[in-house]
Formats: sequence, C-alpha cells, structure tokens
Amino acid sequence: MSCPVIELTQQLIRRPSLSPDDAGCQALMIERLRKIGFTIEHMDFGDTQNFWAWRGRGETLAFAGHTDVVPAGDVDRWINPPFEPTIRDGMLFGRGAADMKGSLAAMVVAAERFVAQHPHHRGRLAFLITSDEEASAKNGTVKVVEALMARNERLDYCLVGEPSSTEIVGDVVKNGRRGSLTCNLTIHGVQGHVAYPHLADNPVHRAAPFLNELVAIEWDRGNDFFPATSMQVANIQAGTGSNNVIPGELFVQFNFRFSTELTDEMIKERVHALLEKHQLRYTVDWWLSGQPFLTARAVRPPT
Repeated sequence: MSCPVIELTQQLIRRPSLSPDDAGCQALMIERLRKIGFTIEHMDFGDTQNFWAWRGRGETLAFAGHTDVVPAGDVDRWINPPFEPTIRDGMLFGRGAADMKGSLAAMVVAAERFVAQHPHHRGRLAFLITSDEEASAKNGTVKVVEALMARNERLDYCLVGEPSSTEIVGDVVKNGRRGSLTCNLTIHGVQGHVAYPHLADNPVHRAAPFLNELVAIEWDRGNDFFPATSMQVANIQAGTGSNNVIPGELFVQFNFRFSTELTDEMIKERVHALLEKHQLRYTVDWWLSGQPFLTARAVRPPT
C-alpha cells in the first residue's frame, strides 16, 4: 500500500540539498501547498531560499522546518547512495530522511488532509521553511521571523519538525532547546623539521594538555528540563601531510550544546582562562548560533 508521506519524502531526498542549496525541494512543497489554497511569499536572503505560506485568518499555527541537509561524507561508505531513498528492514534510508525531509513531507500531507476535511477552517495555517539551518543559519528562520515581526505578524503556535522522537514518531515533543556555541581555535607554533625539534615549537604537543583538561570539565549538571552541557571536538587539523615536518599551527573546532544553567559568555571566559593557564599562543573565533530557551506554559484567557 502506498503512503503519501513516504512518497513525498523520497522525492525530497532525491534532491541533494546541501546547505544552503535548496535543490528544488521548496518548489515541490510550494506546488502542493498552492493547490490547496495557500498564499506563498518567497523571502530569500543572500544565498538562502525561504518561503512563508499561509491559509486562512486568525490565530496562527505554523509548521517550521528546513530543506537543507549536511554533507553525506564518503558516499562509498554508504550501503545505499545517500540521495537515492531506500526502504530496508521497514525503514527509509537516505540523507535527510530524519532531519528533516520526513517531517516536511508529513507536514505537507497533514495540511492537505486537514484542508480536505475542513475547507472553511478557523484560524490560519502557515509554513515557515528555509534552506539555511545546517550551516551558517544566518539567512533563514531568523531573517524571516524578523521580517514578520516588523510587519506585526504573529505566530501563536509553532511546531518545528526537528526529530525529537526516541522510539516512535511523536513519543517525545520538546518545548525548548539547548544553546549552540562553536569555538574555532588556532594554536600557533613554529614549523620545523622533525629531526631538529629544538628549532621548532610543536603546537600539537603544546595543545595536548589544554585539550585533555578541556574535555574533562564538567560544565554543569543540567536541570529538570535540560541535560548537562556537552562539549565535543568536531574537527582538528595540523601538518602538511609530510611525516618529517613539525606543523606550525593546529586548528581545533569544538562545539558546546549548553543548558540554561550557563551563558555563552560564561563558557567563553572559562575557555580563555584555560588557554592562558597553559600559556598558549592562539587566535580564536566564536560563533553563537543560538541561545538556549524554554517555552513556558501559556496561561490563555478564556474566550
């Protein structure tokens, strides 16, 4: 038996929408939303495609999500090609199946079914879709929301399709998220020949004690709503590729997913103090892609 959600998800997966390239995913969604009476507004910023779509009037329930995906890595290590959706063992495989083309398909199909059953529904149903979430996340949702706020458009309710389930779809619905802070750190040394280490200064050796201490830190213990803050090294690079050259620089990128127990400034201060403690020569660039937030329970007046 065919499933419209699976079929649409497969169509979306076949479009290799590496962030911020939408690769035609939004056009596919827009075509279907237009057919059921949605008004479409393209809200592109920079190299990012966004659209805002709505149907009806009144209090607004918005579906929010993104069409872009992260790189697939070495495609030869995939059992099936990443952009060729494959059903195996009762599951759908492909880049973006979970994050979050499956959700996008479910949202569109849900809207189609709802409109078919309630063509004169109360309230406004909306979609806020971007192609810039997995990379810089600067020209997507943030810019669209700012534009909507500037003209006094309000989202009363918003359902984000990020995968939060653990075992079955919908078993966990989250009302908050952790903050995300990335550190791009370069440790400076002196390049030289491995046969003459006294003439060089190896930044890898210099940084090792710092990194050991950094990964051992307990940043907090979390709280009733969030797990403990996590720090993970994402990328590390040094050297020329030659086995006889001491590198002149070491690049380390690490990310914090932090709870409401901390602020980004508190994290930065502690990292800088640790760098100074180990007497490292360094340059650092911080990227805060989102603060932690928790949606409070709403107390709505009687209508």
